[in-house]
Amino acid sequence: MNLSNLRPAKGSVRERKRVGRGQGSGMGGTSTRGHKGAQSRSGYSRKTHFEGGQMPLQRRVPKFGFKNINRVEYKPLNLDSIQALVDETKATIVDMEFLLQHGLVSKKDLVKVLSRGELTAAVEIHAHAFSTSAKEAIEKAGGKAIVPVKQVTEEAAN
Repeated sequence: MNLSNLRPAKGSVRERKRVGRGQGSGMGGTSTRGHKGAQSRSGYSRKTHFEGGQMPLQRRVPKFGFKNINRVEYKPLNLDSIQALVDETKATIVDMEFLLQHGLVSKKDLVKVLSRGELTAAVEIHAHAFSTSAKEAIEKAGGKAIVPVKQVTEEAAN
């Protein structure tokens, strides 16, 4: 086998449908469009989400509330999972690279530390946000809760 004798699989390539080329073709007359109606006319284009006159889904479904387009979504990270990671690795600094290496967050995640569980190790934790109780628990254990400088300056600018 070489490039000169390659062929498509049998039945995978079909002849083009030639409409409006006389009655003998089987697609003359109305050219496969049927009789009358908007779809038989030239220039017709169906509106997206049009359901043939039936009440469209967008109008059938009840609507309530709103979606805030400025919402900032944080990935939650609890103290118990940080403690487990520190016990396992004997780390003293937990930052984004460290969390990324251990598969707790992905590259673009914003991390917020929450206070579920207990922290006994004195650890320096770098995250985008901390709950008040988590910050207190970290400092009580002898650690530090650090928000990146870049993050702080961006918030001050807004």
